[in-house]
Amino acid sequence: MILRDKFERVIDYLRISITDRCNLRCVYCMPKSGVRLFGHREILTYEEIIRVARIAASLGVRKIRITGGEPLTRKDISFLISSLKTINGIEDISLTTNGILLEKLAGELADSGLDRVNISLDTLRPDRYREITRGGDIGPVLKGIDAAEQAGLLPIKINMVPVRHLNDDEIDDFARMALTTLRHVRFIEFMPIGSRDLWSDDRYISTDELKRTVEKIGPLIPVRLRKTGPARYFRFKEALGVIGFISALTHHFCGDCNRLRLTADGRLRPCLFSETEIDLKPALRNQSLDKEIERLLSLAIEVKPEGHNIGQRNDLSSLRNMSRIGG
Repeated sequence: MILRDKFERVIDYLRISITDRCNLRCVYCMPKSGVRLFGHREILTYEEIIRVARIAASLGVRKIRITGGEPLTRKDISFLISSLKTINGIEDISLTTNGILLEKLAGELADSGLDRVNISLDTLRPDRYREITRGGDIGPVLKGIDAAEQAGLLPIKINMVPVRHLNDDEIDDFARMALTTLRHVRFIEFMPIGSRDLWSDDRYISTDELKRTVEKIGPLIPVRLRKTGPARYFRFKEALGVIGFISALTHHFCGDCNRLRLTADGRLRPCLFSETEIDLKPALRNQSLDKEIERLLSLAIEVKPEGHNIGQRNDLSSLRNMSRIGG
């Protein structure tokens, strides 16, 4: 079955946040004051998540990404992944992580059926990592990346959010990683969502500027990868890895958006930048039939907007923090 929205986009990708908890406090994600965490009963159980995924697969969803918070902080995640892997129709399961716990869990995750990982990493400098994460240690992250490669969770995708006056002097260092490794190094435009403590227009760096900076190393050759997604990919001549640019603000990829998001507390978001949410939890916990969950999933696709206007929007105070939406 092929699932399309009213704009003829194929919807085959579900991002599932399994927790809003994280073992870091990154400055661009969480405000200094912290965030209110969901209570234990507010979070979907693994059984509820598996049920939603099974029904979504019956409608045409083929890819699942596990997110958080930090998903590896939730116990028994391998059980969830192995259960999702058995669902008829699910072809690809990936996970986004900060990498802190990856060295310990990489082999187990691969054995459970995880296909690949994305690692959020915004600096390669230990002192700056402590600053950005408010006390984190980069050592376990670097070991986790190596462990994920050894476990076959490939390709490893490194996601960096360049912020002016914070880490923009490391763009070159990250780009050079693609010269000598098979990793996909992806530069993501800083978005006005999450912590507004850090956000300001003068700290934002557009993809066009990022690309000009990277091209000082050498010409970038466009490449088309097998898997689709929001990134536009390039390669340096004779490089092993690739460079990706994710331009949520300057070069909208809304026209190709193929995803829904399920928050840890059971709300479907048709668009990251929209406040529209459809709460699945009452139906999941009131013994509703699968047809009702199917109806709500279909409704989320029906109300999925054609695009967002976040670049022109001034009032961002109503947006959920990223840790409460799912990365």
